[in-house]
Amino acid sequence: MASQVIKPNVLNAAFLAGATETKQKLVNIPHNQQVARLYRHGLKTLSSWAIDREVFLDEATKLRARFDANRGISGSNASRLLLEGQQELQDNTHPDPYVCAYMPGGTLYMRNPPLPIDVCFPEGTEVPADAPKITFNPDMTVCKEETGKSAVGSVLVDYAKKNME
Repeated sequence: MASQVIKPNVLNAAFLAGATETKQKLVNIPHNQQVARLYRHGLKTLSSWAIDREVFLDEATKLRARFDANRGISGSNASRLLLEGQQELQDNTHPDPYVCAYMPGGTLYMRNPPLPIDVCFPEGTEVPADAPKITFNPDMTVCKEETGKSAVGSVLVDYAKKNME
């Protein structure tokens, strides 16, 4: 019985068709929300560059003035300025951005994680009634189902973005 040979271009076309079906669609964000996100990311980038609080406040005031100066411009100019602002933000991104100490990439991240109960009390040893029954997330916050921040099991930690997903 002869096996059927699948041509690579057919396989690639089938793969691409399946990939485009399952790929998430980008959300169309309104222009004012894009500008607000650009401003917020600009402030976060500025906090990585300006260590002194007085310098940060002065530079943040200048950044706010730049945004306020272009508040009521037309659509085509607004789109152009948004692209220029995103490019400027990318050009000025800090090589080692500031992160909170307890978040991935921070100095306290998982520094002293609590030991699991089964390590503290191996089999055959009775667990005391007053032993803590709290589970912690990798950023050392308490796992809570109602907040959606429950990292029981495996957790994806993105060290490039320095966050937990």
